[in-house]
Amino acid sequence: MCGIVGISSHESSNLRKLVTAMNGTLRHRGPDDAGMWGTSDGSLVLAHRRLAIIDLAETGHQPMHFSCGSLTIVFNGEIYNFKELREKLSNAGYPFRTQSDTEVILAAYLQWGENCVEQLNGMFALALYDGEKDQLFLARDRAGEKPLFYWHDGSSFAFASELKGLMACPFVSRRLDLNAMNFFLTYGYVPRESCILEGVKKLPQGHVLIHDRRRNRIRSRSYWTLPQPICNEQVDTIELAHELKALLTDSVNRQLVADVPVGILLSGGVDSSIVTALASEVSDRPVKTFTISFPDHAGFDESSYARVVADHFGTDHTVLPAESASFELLPELARQYDEPLADSSMVPTYLVSKLVRQHATVAIGGDGGDELFGGYFHYSWLQRQEQLRRAVPDAIRKTLAGVAHSFLPVGFRGRSYLLGMGGPIERSFSFVNQFFNSDLRRRIFPALKGLSGSELEYPERYKGELDAPGDSTVQKATAVDFMTYLSDDILAKVDRASMLTSLEVRAPFLDYRVIEFAFSRVPDTLKLVGNQRKILPRLLARELLPKSLDLDRKQGFAIPLSQWFKGDWGDYMKSVLLAPDACFDRNEVTKIIRNQERGFANAQRIFGLTLFELWRKTYGISW
Repeated sequence: MCGIVGISSHESSNLRKLVTAMNGTLRHRGPDDAGMWGTSDGSLVLAHRRLAIIDLAETGHQPMHFSCGSLTIVFNGEIYNFKELREKLSNAGYPFRTQSDTEVILAAYLQWGENCVEQLNGMFALALYDGEKDQLFLARDRAGEKPLFYWHDGSSFAFASELKGLMACPFVSRRLDLNAMNFFLTYGYVPRESCILEGVKKLPQGHVLIHDRRRNRIRSRSYWTLPQPICNEQVDTIELAHELKALLTDSVNRQLVADVPVGILLSGGVDSSIVTALASEVSDRPVKTFTISFPDHAGFDESSYARVVADHFGTDHTVLPAESASFELLPELARQYDEPLADSSMVPTYLVSKLVRQHATVAIGGDGGDELFGGYFHYSWLQRQEQLRRAVPDAIRKTLAGVAHSFLPVGFRGRSYLLGMGGPIERSFSFVNQFFNSDLRRRIFPALKGLSGSELEYPERYKGELDAPGDSTVQKATAVDFMTYLSDDILAKVDRASMLTSLEVRAPFLDYRVIEFAFSRVPDTLKLVGNQRKILPRLLARELLPKSLDLDRKQGFAIPLSQWFKGDWGDYMKSVLLAPDACFDRNEVTKIIRNQERGFANAQRIFGLTLFELWRKTYGISW
């Protein structure tokens, strides 16, 4: 894995010094090598930090140039089908001097132009300079595994793998984007192209961007979208399970390829256990597996399930007790998550990444299975709501939602369920994992009073208005999560936590062929029925995994935050949020904390506010 940065500007001087500073902020993403290249007139400079995974020789150095044309690339990620593409392009006459996937992208661009990304199976963020057209071509993978931030104004265009790279530029604002802040307080992350800083954007998943340097203009477009469901309820379940196995086996086999040691993040859940089973099947040696345990919190400790899987397949297994999870990690994580994230599972993700990095440079995980195959509890929740809508008159549902809004405090279990009943089913998507409603957002962060009522309530409309494929509630809900929560929370969390330890994490479930299979071929009845969820993967798991493994539980990768809040973690978070110079309204924060102490479910909200406050102070953000 790597980090990429660059600046294009015909008005700025000494860009190399500036890009050096930007690249320095990303050292953790690539400790093995660094490189820089610029145009002869100094108006464009690209730089790269390298974590060597494929082709460890110096020939893999970036920025990389291609011998047949004026092309230069900086690239972050892995192309899993690069060997097939290399053979195809070699047969077409393109010469290769390295064994790297980076050089294959350059040849693919010469062959197919902007459409080259449609040929790539992998995770990637790249920037390619075409000297003949004098333009930059940027692209991001279909699922959004690899990040890419950019800035564009009247004189400059800049990009970076992480926001801290752009913040090294003096012309990039350190002022809060209030609309993005509104989203953050609603969901704990900032979705799609929006960014927490004013003037900065994220390139959305499955998009390309072209910067025309002659005219200083940019244009972006989507090159891939989720497919429309074409399945019907009359399907051969066994045939679909075998097809899923074949797709995942090929994906796992491709993602085991590396010139460095590879391990598997094994939680003992369905997805990571299937990955372990398939990796053991295709590997000619015992695979390395890693898990994290919470020995003092049995309800969160799934290490015993991971052990069952590890023993069954004879893996080389290592367990990390999370006793070392101190609140002192939080300032370090706030610095790394330079676009703040309110997901406390960043803590175990970082801890297990740190453990794995002692033994391997690449780790394979099970991310994506829940969004693809209906694994989250809220899918059942939404399905039940759809049934209730047919039985309960609109007037009664709106009354219940109004009562919940007016009289139930945030953190009251079931409040979001009742709020979601007050409108159409698409409106219910907005209340899934919602942190704060619009009234409380304005009270807790008074600067939001500058937004109009429509602007303030936009996050609640946003998910329901997304162009999500499908006709059923399950189809639309999983698509919305894929386009927002997966990309901008789960994958951002994994990327930043693993990269902080210079570890590359891969996700076989996010092979685009598996994604397209899940959304186009698998009917709702093989995703969830009532409280049974992720039905098709569980059928496959019963074939592959030990019979003693409990496949019906659903814990998720989490920390016992509510219990920890009663000790040092709680004391620390209160000290941060109630400090005299804290940015949130003291009275509202105090209410939220007191309700948590009374048994309400506010620990994640408090964690999110704490991480934001630490981030704000670390980077000197104003509004």
